[in-house]
Amino acid sequence: MSENGGAEPLLELAGRIVDLGRRCGADEVEATVSDGREFSVDVRFGSVESLVEAGSRYLSFRVIKDKRTAHATSSDLQVGTLERLVRNAVDRAMLGSRDECAGLPALSPEKVDVAALRLFDPRVSELQADRKIGLALETERIALEDKRITNSHGASFTSSEVRTVLASSNGFTDSYDQTFCSLSVGLQAGETDEKVEDDWVSVNRFFEDLEPPETVARKAVERTIRQIRPRKVRTQTVPVIFEPGMTDWLVGFLFACVSAVAVYQKTTFLAERLGDRIGNEKITVIDDGLLPKRLGSRPFDSEGVPCRRTAVLENGVLRSFLSNAYAGRKLGLPLTGNSDGGGVGPNNFYLQPGPSTPAEIIASTKKGLILTRTIGHGLNPVTGDLSRGAFGLWVEGGEIAYPVSEVTVAGNLEQVLRQVELVGNDLDFRAPVSGPTIKVAAMTVAGE
Repeated sequence: MSENGGAEPLLELAGRIVDLGRRCGADEVEATVSDGREFSVDVRFGSVESLVEAGSRYLSFRVIKDKRTAHATSSDLQVGTLERLVRNAVDRAMLGSRDECAGLPALSPEKVDVAALRLFDPRVSELQADRKIGLALETERIALEDKRITNSHGASFTSSEVRTVLASSNGFTDSYDQTFCSLSVGLQAGETDEKVEDDWVSVNRFFEDLEPPETVARKAVERTIRQIRPRKVRTQTVPVIFEPGMTDWLVGFLFACVSAVAVYQKTTFLAERLGDRIGNEKITVIDDGLLPKRLGSRPFDSEGVPCRRTAVLENGVLRSFLSNAYAGRKLGLPLTGNSDGGGVGPNNFYLQPGPSTPAEIIASTKKGLILTRTIGHGLNPVTGDLSRGAFGLWVEGGEIAYPVSEVTVAGNLEQVLRQVELVGNDLDFRAPVSGPTIKVAAMTVAGE
């Protein structure tokens, strides 16, 4: 696959579906074609355990007739099959309930420069299978050189190339190509009754930006061995430092609460809070689909609305919900370019970094917990309450004292955002939803 090369047949296919839907009586039609290739290899103790190399192509579309909607998907792209699907979809739409908010968005005059986003790396498609397997093998080999590591959960290399094509009866037609690759390893350390485990993964669109095996292995080893011989602590309220990976899930919880779908469904405690302060002045959260090379970037959303930069929280004040066309009509909100397969999804949704280094944040803490990993669910967007099983590192006198396990951290999302004392400078965009190290002034850490 080459960037933008070869998209014409897929654009023609999507356009034919739109034309056919209109001829069958649909008022509006939207068709998406996805064409991709993927590779994944898992190795363990120097041997390949699984290897997948495959291509896939499928079409999904929706038809709207008299404010009634039907959807269909197919990996069989033969003309006869698609004609039957479209006719059946229009017939099914008329069996549904009328919804005044149903419909495609208006065609936007804006157009994003796809090339400027740098979503596609031709080197990913040029990598040979033996090189990819070798990277996974080398990562695990380096990690197992550390004698404190007692077991391997395996190392993996994955890559994918995806072309997305969208055509709509509102006049929109466009496409973009994107690549991803990742390298990871999972490890275990400790004695029989005190085993600990962790991992590290590097993910990027461009192969040259992927962390090398030495770095992935070193980080996985460090994250694993720092947990050896954990202790328990008594239940108390202390400052909690969120590592970037932990800030990621906190920010992800916030995303679930600012989705306009959750707002009109009344499944978020923020439904009536637009314009309210829900965090302190250190908290600014952005959704931005236009950051070059980032994992959540794309020129347009699944409805053809151009992606953009949206300030969701600005110095602690809730400024925006993130919407698709349906939720926007339902709530009278502007579209934000966040439509994702019928719902609302993040682009690059992140907490803006601050001035403090992680070392400075730890040094500022007389006693507290560095949160390194959580388990379980325990997130309630209706109330904002959160409670999760946790692992971490205990801090005494501004220094890491010992690892901690068998604790639970609990609080409320709004209270946590209001009590952020320090924001780190280590935002790394390792995922579409991300954040730097943060220090929360007080949370309940439940232990003995």
